[in-house]
Amino acid sequence: MPYISGKELLTHAYENGYGVGAFSAHNAETIQGILTAAEKEQAPIMIQVGQKVIQNIGLKAMKAMIDVYMEEITVPVAIHLDHSREVQQTMEAIQLGFQSVMFDGSALPFEENVEKTKFVAQAADHLGIGSEGEIGKIGGTEDDITVDEDDAMITSVEEALAFAKQTGVDYLAVSIGTAHGIYKRPPNLAFDRIDEISSALQKPIVMHGGSDVPDEQVRKAISLGIAKINVDTELRVAFTKGVQDCFKKDPKEYHVAHSLGQGRSYLQEKVQEKIRLFNSQGKASLL
Repeated sequence: MPYISGKELLTHAYENGYGVGAFSAHNAETIQGILTAAEKEQAPIMIQVGQKVIQNIGLKAMKAMIDVYMEEITVPVAIHLDHSREVQQTMEAIQLGFQSVMFDGSALPFEENVEKTKFVAQAADHLGIGSEGEIGKIGGTEDDITVDEDDAMITSVEEALAFAKQTGVDYLAVSIGTAHGIYKRPPNLAFDRIDEISSALQKPIVMHGGSDVPDEQVRKAISLGIAKINVDTELRVAFTKGVQDCFKKDPKEYHVAHSLGQGRSYLQEKVQEKIRLFNSQGKASLL
């Protein structure tokens, strides 16, 4: 099982000008689809475990399932805990052997966000795994938590730099004009701010809300220092469409392996498409 520290994975991407897809998994078939896509493209990836699937299946169960499917995989993979709002949950993920963890204190006052994120970052650092924090509000809905897109704030260089220095996180999620989910109107990323934050921090930046962002904007963002791009909604859409198409063809298709298998196939294609967009195909051999 070629697991890799999230810090090592994203530092390499940042220094070499490509993006790593952080793909959210929700069940056995989505895990299989994500890992198979990475293997076919020979791409290093992150596979994310988010709050919705933790509520549905459980943190320990998801880690165990990923471990099973990783047995046949040869490319570098980091399992990442996404949007944890509880330090206890983040520490549990570290104990379970995750290679990357995110504590999301973006809804907290600055000082409290710093204090809790720093605690997580220090624990991760002691074990040589990666840590992610968030500063600024990212619009849209992620695991039942909604931020109105008009209320989302573009992160300032000053607060990003202060937060990164005080917490010691390895990579930072900032608000740069993206939103979780599918966009009500086309996004307009704040490229100047991405460039300024990247130049000030000199460490990988994370794009949350990577689904449905126009390809040319994604490519430009990566060129400016975005090293981790989160993709969830587009994968769920692809998986669900695969299942729906299966039932359209045969409403009496009662073999779950067939319907979920078609969902897995559609999702795998979407992951491969994203890997090529992020220019991470063929990069596995470099790590």
